[in-house]
Amino acid sequence: MVDGVLAGTKAQHRAALLAARREVPYEVRAAEALALCAHLEEFVGRDDTVCAYLPVGTEPGSPQLVDRLRELCARVLLPVTRTGAGGEPLALLWGVYVPGELVAARYGLREPAGPVLPSSALGEADLVLVPALAVDRRGVRLGRGGGFYDRSLPLCQPTAKLVAVVRDLELVDELPSEPHDIRMTHVLTPKHGLSALANPA
Repeated sequence: MVDGVLAGTKAQHRAALLAARREVPYEVRAAEALALCAHLEEFVGRDDTVCAYLPVGTEPGSPQLVDRLRELCARVLLPVTRTGAGGEPLALLWGVYVPGELVAARYGLREPAGPVLPSSALGEADLVLVPALAVDRRGVRLGRGGGFYDRSLPLCQPTAKLVAVVRDLELVDELPSEPHDIRMTHVLTPKHGLSALANPA
């Protein structure tokens, strides 16, 4: 990183950020996960529908974050991944989160066991928590490169808050962007909670 700007290709960024996450001690990750949970009540509304996700590996957060969301809002939806005949990622499907009713899925994920909702269910969300390796102050998000969220986020309603969940050091000044990128409106970090991003038109 040079002056808050990540240099190199997206693949190089991903490798560096994943390596840095692996170096974070478990105790630090656990403390950050608790801090993220504590911030939720500051911006989650009782009548909200929230699309969230269960973090895997070293992703910021914890299953307790999803449980806390369920206490705070009307409905929590979790993603269900599907691929096309050629293995290409498709827009995410969704399922209502019910504690204790998750099943193992591909990529090490756990998904709702109940009825699967269409990808258009994302358009019902008031708030969308989006996994990210980094996000910049303009709202440009760097994901893992799977393509599922790139195909899904255009289905969000224009008023939805799109929130990248990252560690504090993963909010950077600038990331490379492409014309098709859907920009995040907000970022959620352990130290600072929810912050609005510039998100220029």
